[in-house]
Amino acid sequence: MLNSFCRRLLGLGALLGLLPSAALAICDVDYVVQPGDNLFSIAETHYGDRERWTMIYYRNQDVLVGSSVVPGRKLQIPCIKQATAPDATPLRRQEAEMTLLTGGGYAPFTDRGLPGQGMVTELVNAALELAPSPVSYAINWEDDWSKHLFPMLDQKEFDMGFPWFKPDCAAEPDNERCVNFHFSEPVMALPIMLFVRVEDQFAYADDKDIEGKTLCRPKGYFTHDLNRQGRRWLDDGKITLVQPQSPADCFRMVSEGQVDAVAVNLFLGASTIVREGLRDTVLPLEKPLSEEGLHVVISKRHWRGTSHLYRINAGLKKLRDSGRFEEIMSRHLELFWAQLQ
Repeated sequence: MLNSFCRRLLGLGALLGLLPSAALAICDVDYVVQPGDNLFSIAETHYGDRERWTMIYYRNQDVLVGSSVVPGRKLQIPCIKQATAPDATPLRRQEAEMTLLTGGGYAPFTDRGLPGQGMVTELVNAALELAPSPVSYAINWEDDWSKHLFPMLDQKEFDMGFPWFKPDCAAEPDNERCVNFHFSEPVMALPIMLFVRVEDQFAYADDKDIEGKTLCRPKGYFTHDLNRQGRRWLDDGKITLVQPQSPADCFRMVSEGQVDAVAVNLFLGASTIVREGLRDTVLPLEKPLSEEGLHVVISKRHWRGTSHLYRINAGLKKLRDSGRFEEIMSRHLELFWAQLQ
């Protein structure tokens, strides 16, 4: 379910300095999309802040086309709620029937020091609490992510792990993740943005606008969105991809004009801009480059793989249908943006 976020505030470049009063928001209303609208402009109208487009994005994924609005369709504009405590997790126990593996240092998605231990951790907790035929479960932590898929999950030291990106298994059936693991439905969709220099005239309306550009993405990060069906940018040599060691390296390179854009997820890009002091230098374009899901995975050789996968998928559906998904996301989005101020 991946379908359906004064010029100084252009795009998420607002990140970053001004948070208008929520009391001025026009929210808890329906809005019919007009020609020329996008998520940024709608957020500007209703919240006075383009940065809050993610609130609308995560509330309306069922009526969006990817991350694009469609004229004539009705959107729900949620109000920005004060942060509340994470939901109770009575089925989560130290000794449990189902064991899950995740790791720290992956804010805002998973980290023991975050409220609810991160937005994805809390979403997984909530889905398992709502699952049919629920079982007790334990969340285990290993901060060395390189150990998770192989050997720990592959050898079934734990039942399931999260959060993981899913490769394009139709195009890459021999990818080791596709060969060895089942993937849940997406726990959440993650916009992959292009971050560019404020002074550059970088227009991105369709894929042809990217041809001939030099993009930066850190070494070890996925590249399947740059080489999917209908977008063979790498195979056909239509772009140059630079892969330094860290996100900070990429953002330094774009700020110095060495690359045209950094292509990373919304949250990583926003936090790196703030950490590197680039608020006035780098901003994201309005159109996401792609959307990628964060998934729960389980070994294809796990004897309870089908039943465990059914539990998490059914729980995720109930979580969305109940409205609790939006409540949890809203809380974590507010916490994330507040920490950037």
